[in-house]
Amino acid sequence: MDVPKVSGTIRAHFSDFQVDEQLGFIPSGEGEHCFLLIRKQGENTETVARQIARFAGVPAQAVTYSGMKDRNAVTTQWFGVHLPKRTHLRWSDINSPSIEVIEQTWHQKKLRRGVHQSNHFRIVVSALHGDLSTLEQRLRWIQNQGVPNYFGEQRFGLAGQNLLEAERLLLEGQRKNNRHQRGLYYSAARSLLFNCILSERVAQGTWNQSLPGDLMQIDGSQSFFCFDGLDERVIERVAARGLHPTGPLWGKDGVQPQLESLAIERKVLEDFRPFCVALEKNDLVLQRRSLRLLVDDLEWAFAEEDQLVLTFKLTRGGFATVVLQELLSVTSA
Repeated sequence: MDVPKVSGTIRAHFSDFQVDEQLGFIPSGEGEHCFLLIRKQGENTETVARQIARFAGVPAQAVTYSGMKDRNAVTTQWFGVHLPKRTHLRWSDINSPSIEVIEQTWHQKKLRRGVHQSNHFRIVVSALHGDLSTLEQRLRWIQNQGVPNYFGEQRFGLAGQNLLEAERLLLEGQRKNNRHQRGLYYSAARSLLFNCILSERVAQGTWNQSLPGDLMQIDGSQSFFCFDGLDERVIERVAARGLHPTGPLWGKDGVQPQLESLAIERKVLEDFRPFCVALEKNDLVLQRRSLRLLVDDLEWAFAEEDQLVLTFKLTRGGFATVVLQELLSVTSA
């Protein structure tokens, strides 16, 4: 797609950016893990987790969540609290102007990172400016094709701070005793490498196409297979959005692409070899991520002449800000 010809503002109010986490399963109602569905605004996920731990009188590591959610937004997400004695607490006492417990139940298993299925978004873009006639064209293109599955800027921290810390940790050998922080910095480094490879595929126009040697992901699963470039059915399934080419989340072991796909990844990663070696030495395991992000259930309406309301669903790991950047030039209020 060409450069967006429309600009707009997001996050003029917390309610202009709403995210609802969908687990994809129903907690059993039994077990020693208390599941809390919390609506928050103006709070980041880690801060809320610490508040829950203090209220429940448990160690910080006893409180878990599946995904990080935006601070400058109204979001609902699940938290898990390990309470082996099934202590019944009056969770409404934790409510505040920025936090509300809207559901509580139990489950046999711990709530682990990345187990939720998807996130539903409602986003208001205000102060639209530019050639609005191009918006619907871009929206329909995104509806049909999806967008390049970049990691959003928030993955790299304010002013790229997480990447700077990743360099200190991985390349300069600085110690980080906080496990959560180490995870953030490893993730920032891997995300950078992935984004660089995706950028090359975007430049070539192949981020939503299959190349010989690609490791193809079956939509909605974690199943992969290598495309040898000869099977026309694979090309048809990619066009129909049932298969997606993938890029690496760098680490050791794991399955590598082959042929043309491997050559592209090797060329891009030549400049990041120290990062790659350090990630391997720190026992990060090579994983794969789709190069294409589908934007499901996409709907839009112009609430006012200069205000666009978007609703859509993304699979976990997808960034709404990336969708917006493919649609128009955005600034945050």
